Amino acid sequence: MGVTRARWRGSARRPGYGRPVSGERSAAEDGDDADGPWERRLHIVTGKGGTGKTTVAGALAVALATGGRRVLLTEVEGRQQIAQLFDTPPLPYQERKVASAPGGGEVFALAIDADEALLEYLEMFYNLRRAGRALGRIGAVDFATTVAPGVRDVLLTGKVKEAVNRPDGTRPSGMAYDAVVLDAPPTGRIARFLGVTAEVAGLARMGPIRAQADSVMAVLRPERAAVHLVTLLEEMPVQETVDGVAELSAAGLPLGGVIVNMARLPMLRAKESRLARRGELDREEIAAGIKETGVEPTSELVEALVWEAAQHADRVALEAGQRAEIMALGRPVYEVPLMADGVDLGTVYRFAELLRAQQMVG
Repeated sequence: MGVTRARWRGSARRPGYGRPVSGERSAAEDGDDADGPWERRLHIVTGKGGTGKTTVAGALAVALATGGRRVLLTEVEGRQQIAQLFDTPPLPYQERKVASAPGGGEVFALAIDADEALLEYLEMFYNLRRAGRALGRIGAVDFATTVAPGVRDVLLTGKVKEAVNRPDGTRPSGMAYDAVVLDAPPTGRIARFLGVTAEVAGLARMGPIRAQADSVMAVLRPERAAVHLVTLLEEMPVQETVDGVAELSAAGLPLGGVIVNMARLPMLRAKESRLARRGELDREEIAAGIKETGVEPTSELVEALVWEAAQHADRVALEAGQRAEIMALGRPVYEVPLMADGVDLGTVYRFAELLRAQQMVG
């Protein structure tokens, strides 16, 4: 059972859909600025695989760009999911416009490649881009990042940092952005991915690598960045979200909100739901409803609908329990619906509209 776009549109004023549903603690009580962590310049989106984090990251980028702003959407896993989402050719290591946002905004995208980021790093600090390409041809780049895997993550986050820190559009490396959205590695790896910079900084006491690591850590301060977690109302994604929040908090990384994807609206009232779960719905009433549609209400059809109703009621009850666990985290919670027709580019814009309606972005 899916939720149609029209039905979901009518739910925008419901608690949790028209505004964020906060847990017991507010952002201010958590020590964040009054504007909340979702107002930062760098938005890192993570989530268990299969939860739709790339779709949410794309929607967040469109939402942030609405009203005439310029936003960069980046990915670091080499899967070209942003290109698929926006129905464009594979992204090169070059910023390219992939979408326009309402009000004249623009969304650019970049697939960050560690090897290219290393060449850019060598050129920036040592003027060795040509030599770097020669090293790449003999496999030295892969060797270096394999022996010291943390260096690869520093290079990836370093490129994101560079985009965040651009003061204007005069630099050869590209234009300035009002915000940067990172489609990050999954929740199980996000704390390690973001925290490895501090480890590298501890190993490199001085020099360009230490400077690079320090500048990345500066971007990851709570006043500049926020890590948002995408989940489904299912046991494994919710547990991974709970664990992710704990790991990020322990690492001192800045937490943003939790976005629940594929949420369903209950189609039965509370009393009907209880009856449905027990298989006690009024068969005669169901048969009468079928007959009004001009269809013959056979016993097989009636029982099939009773079964469907029971499945739906069970699912809603399960999701209510998982939602309670998410609420207990004390983070702002936002929800986007299950789309019966699947996800396409229109879904990205619809989700952007919903995130703005829920005040995830201003």
